[in-house]
Amino acid sequence: MVAALELYLDPVATRRIRVLWDALEAEGVQSMRSLLAQRHRPHVSLAVAPRFDPEQVTAALAGTTVAAPLRLSFQHAGQFVGRVLWLGPVPTPELLAHHRRVHDLLVAGGVPLVEHYRPGRWVPHCTLSMRVPNALMAPAVRRCLEVLPLEATVVAAALTDHARNISHPLP
Repeated sequence: MVAALELYLDPVATRRIRVLWDALEAEGVQSMRSLLAQRHRPHVSLAVAPRFDPEQVTAALAGTTVAAPLRLSFQHAGQFVGRVLWLGPVPTPELLAHHRRVHDLLVAGGVPLVEHYRPGRWVPHCTLSMRVPNALMAPAVRRCLEVLPLEATVVAAALTDHARNISHPLP
């Protein structure tokens, strides 16, 4: 399992993504809703690590507003190797700069991060499913396209490690 620094979306966008999760589940695609006792909520992860020390992360990010009121415009659906399905926001200069700022502070604070979340490699996304069956990928993508475009505002942030039952709110 991994830990993540998650950006949470406004209630309207969150509700729309939860409805999409339900639609995917109804079609036989396990969504993030049903993983880990339903502890997931729609989010975009800024950083991921095998494990985070909440005190170390808090110290590294001192004085920074992680939950910056960024506007996100989800315009596309995508998939990663392993049949991971996601919605992608437009990678605006503001979003990319915020990601770089948070990443640089974490690295300067000695926080080890997963390589795929480093600036220049990070693909901003909101995960919908971790493993879509091959035969259901095309219908699942079509279902995603029905909710796009989806406008959202970042309203909160937290450091999470669902396997260790950690959810540490960040400013």
